[in-house]
Amino acid sequence: MAPISLNDLRRMSDALAALRGQSITGAAMRSDLRQIRLEMADGTLAVIRLDTDEAGKGRFEVDVIRPPAPPSSQLEVRFESA
Repeated sequence: MAPISLNDLRRMSDALAALRGQSITGAAMRSDLRQIRLEMADGTLAVIRLDTDEAGKGRFEVDVIRPPAPPSSQLEVRFESA
């Protein structure tokens, strides 16, 4: 397996740091053991994959999917023409 670039490691580290201190409520692994999906108590999902590209090089990916933010109240501003 080829080494992982420093930028990729930083991106994965930042994604996983968002999960620090959260409780895992569910986990599922693909039957070929190339992907694991973690469900957090707040609805956040983390998907960790190990795959190969067309050239056969290994690729490690981490995706964190956060639930949509609840709508917040917006300030309504009306403009009147002169």
